[in-house]
Amino acid sequence: MKTTNKLLITATAIFLWSCGGQNSNDPAAKADSVNEAVTDSAQSAGIPMAAPAEDDAKFAVDAANGGMAEVQLGQLAQSKATDPKVKEFGQMMVTDHSKANEELKTLAASKNITLPAAPSEANQKTEADLTSKSAADFDKAYIKQMVKDHEATVKLFEDGQKNVKDADIKAFIDKTLPVLRTHLEQSKSLDKAK
Repeated sequence: MKTTNKLLITATAIFLWSCGGQNSNDPAAKADSVNEAVTDSAQSAGIPMAAPAEDDAKFAVDAANGGMAEVQLGQLAQSKATDPKVKEFGQMMVTDHSKANEELKTLAASKNITLPAAPSEANQKTEADLTSKSAADFDKAYIKQMVKDHEATVKLFEDGQKNVKDADIKAFIDKTLPVLRTHLEQSKSLDKAK
């Protein structure tokens, strides 16, 4: 019965969201909308445990969005970077963020959280901007972007430690945050060397 209620609420939320005139094509915004609709449907049906807490769902969407972007940019660095250290950093981004993305995907599915299918439009624009850089300019621009992205991601995870309610999502944050801090320090070190 509990599974049937979850499925019914999710289906209803997706139907309401799809009929709601959502103008955005942004995958992260769509995932946020689905999660909000699921939460609203569950609350109106009087089934509070069928939907994740709003902060938990928002954190998961934002973390997935950033993680997917880091994988795409890491792949780009592997093919476009001229400095072997930048290529190596790009490989580390692909490896570490792919692993975290898979863990988050499994966790989100168990918590009835919809994640974006692709990075946000802003992250897609960043990738396009980096793709258009000449080989000579790419390495420096990529590493600057990695510093900026990882500063934001570390803050997202630190805020998540305070605001997320679900114990499993908190455990994911606690496990992943040290890796993200290492990425930030390495990107800052590479930036100084450029």
